[in-house]
Amino acid sequence: MMAGNNRRSIFRRRKSGLTDYRRRLKLLRGQMPRAVVRVSNTRTTCQLVTWAADGDLVSVSVTGSDLVKKYGWPSNRSLKSVPASYLVGFAMGKAAVASGASEAVLDIGLAANTRGGRVYAALKGMSDAGLDIPHSEDVYPDEGRLSGAHIDDSVAGDIETTKNTIEGAY
Repeated sequence: MMAGNNRRSIFRRRKSGLTDYRRRLKLLRGQMPRAVVRVSNTRTTCQLVTWAADGDLVSVSVTGSDLVKKYGWPSNRSLKSVPASYLVGFAMGKAAVASGASEAVLDIGLAANTRGGRVYAALKGMSDAGLDIPHSEDVYPDEGRLSGAHIDDSVAGDIETTKNTIEGAY
């Protein structure tokens, strides 16, 4: 007698470690747009994503490169630092509010859940821009890191200039 194959097939993205489907399903059950934050080797990306049967729909997307191209962030500065992540989140939050979104749920994907990290700097930017995202205040980086005091004293001026440009755009 031959035994049947009772093994469950594993999704390709799960097998390669790209998607946690259990967490994704929990986020989708809430039926709220997701504020997606991803930090790559070169830049921070923030997107407002809604679910659709034929694939997720990205309604707003802002990357660290947009800070340089659109908002005047100096090109010699990092596009993924804590201050840059804050500004990317702030720009995405302003764009989301301008497009009619008022609330979202944070989706950090497979990123480490580290208090005070770049993901939570982007969350603070989105919250400061007026996007309502459920969270605890104690996950934010301290003000010194958000202002770039840990990098260089001149970063604070660049942050204020870029933030004012973002506010003027929306």
